[in-house]
Amino acid sequence: MRERIKDVLLESIQIKEELLRSYISQIKEMSELMIEALRKNGKVMLFGNGGSAADAQHIAAELVGRFKRDRTAMAAIALTTNTSVLTSLANDYGYEVVFAKQIEALGQKNDIAIGISTSGKAKNVALGIKQAKKMGIRTVALTGGDGGDIAKLADTSLVVPSAMTARVQEAHITIGHIICELVEQALCQEQK
Repeated sequence: MRERIKDVLLESIQIKEELLRSYISQIKEMSELMIEALRKNGKVMLFGNGGSAADAQHIAAELVGRFKRDRTAMAAIALTTNTSVLTSLANDYGYEVVFAKQIEALGQKNDIAIGISTSGKAKNVALGIKQAKKMGIRTVALTGGDGGDIAKLADTSLVVPSAMTARVQEAHITIGHIICELVEQALCQEQK
């Protein structure tokens, strides 16, 4: 057991070291897009399935509440939380449209849509990104593996260099925390 624990921690560390070496530009770009959207009174719409849904909710909570500082709330919503909307859309239209329909209903010009998928292959996340683009909304994808279709669809993508779901999710929440810190720092300086 001790050896497996060490192996898992080393896997996670190695992926984060690769993010440090090769992915700072993408994290910076994602942060700048979110800052720009919030400066223009847009909102951040986040979505994904399973653990990625939890990450979407986590990041939205950090923005609406606080990350490190007490401050004015930032407009963010996880499209994974309204069970009545999710289940009615899935029942009436199919699960593939649960995010696209919400973006159609809630999305506006200055918003940003962030699709999260560990494989990059979730059809409902891809359709959400497509709907946002159709509406002129900037799109970001957080994926893993080879990035799948989602990485190709989004305006900006970060493909975590791993095919292991758990390691990709660990990297996604680290990236989410970095972005929240940068967004909060930039917008709090402007509020002074």
